Amino acid sequence: MSLAHSSVADPASNGGTNADRAYEIVRERLVMLDIRPGEPINDDRLAEELGFGRTPVREALKRLERERLVIAYPRRGTFATAVDMTDLADISEIRKQLEPTAAARAARTASQDARARLSALADEIAEIDDSEDPRDVLRKDVRVHREIYRASGNPHLEDILVSLDAHATRIWCLFLDRLPDVAAHVREHVALLRAIVDGDGDTASALTLSHVAGFEQAIRDLL
Repeated sequence: MSLAHSSVADPASNGGTNADRAYEIVRERLVMLDIRPGEPINDDRLAEELGFGRTPVREALKRLERERLVIAYPRRGTFATAVDMTDLADISEIRKQLEPTAAARAARTASQDARARLSALADEIAEIDDSEDPRDVLRKDVRVHREIYRASGNPHLEDILVSLDAHATRIWCLFLDRLPDVAAHVREHVALLRAIVDGDGDTASALTLSHVAGFEQAIRDLL
């Protein structure tokens, strides 16, 4: 993936530091498996490629290690973590509890600006075509989740769910070429986003639970 590729979150537009930008760029590569599980990560080479110094890159990698997206071994270096399918049940268990909570909270408390963003995103998601590149579709899925978490207004809940969604997306990427109807799965978010915009917390919660359960089942059907 080139640096020019649009990322799911661009801290450069929000005045982020070089460490923030390095974190977002490398994080997306890890989540989308552009950096493959188990692949070594050379911080010097990465710093040169990104055009940042070694310190911002090392700070970014430390954050990514806390999120269990990379692992550092003494005298061996830093590597992308493996995608462990045994984590699927654990991740889904937590997401089934917290994702509906975030959606319902967003429906109750989201600001008008947040509702406007979610409404515009719903219109964009509704126009996803079945022929669209599945990886681009998946990036839109990540954007939807992150906007909902942000709209919930609870930064602690947001941090937990962003991390869980990253690991769920890595699992999704492993099976992306075998999953049917990826576009249809992501278009399910249209009704959810509009429920949040309309302030319908019960519907938002129910649709979110169905979506998360559907993701887990779709993966299990391929195992």
